[in-house]
Amino acid sequence: LLNGPWNEAKDPNIHRLTFREPSPTVRQDVRTLTGFLPKELCVVALGAEKSPAPTVPLRMSIGGGRTSPVTLVVAEGQQIQFDNQDPFPHKIYDTGSKGLAPVETAPYKNRSWTPPAPGKYEIRDQTTPSLRSWIVVEPRTVGVGYPDRKGDFAIELDPGKYKLRGYFNGEPVGAELEVTVAPGPAEQPLRAPLVVGEAAPPAGGAGK
Repeated sequence: LLNGPWNEAKDPNIHRLTFREPSPTVRQDVRTLTGFLPKELCVVALGAEKSPAPTVPLRMSIGGGRTSPVTLVVAEGQQIQFDNQDPFPHKIYDTGSKGLAPVETAPYKNRSWTPPAPGKYEIRDQTTPSLRSWIVVEPRTVGVGYPDRKGDFAIELDPGKYKLRGYFNGEPVGAELEVTVAPGPAEQPLRAPLVVGEAAPPAGGAGK
């Protein structure tokens, strides 16, 4: 699961800079870049029908050249609040020109935006080329969660049947997992893992 700006930086015509050289003491097989699960992999719980429009805005913070989270999946009608945590302004916008114009957001200020319809919205920043995020409007969204470094996550759900799905770089990844939430107990571990990508092949051999 590789974040988009990493692949963009490989293009010599973009003239990106790096301030870190690979360490000669680190083996080649462990130098591979991997996604940072706690902010880049969004796990979504999908219901059978369209969810009502949420009344509480969701926050997406901007800082250090990235947003947190990087991929956000929301129900239709969800308002997003972008919080600028940097000591300098940002001019974020959606690449599809769907209403999020590149208006300056001052340091430690915020701006709000509601995606107009279902679909995928790519977010960039005129002042920070490395910033690239995605907001996906999926009408059946009833809850989201972000895994920790070990891959564990939690989503609060009412009793019922749902499908869990992973999203990365604004796209669904892996396979859906059907789950049934009972009236109790409060914590109900998954009976099977949610698969969001294929395992990397072992060093020196092919994998499945």
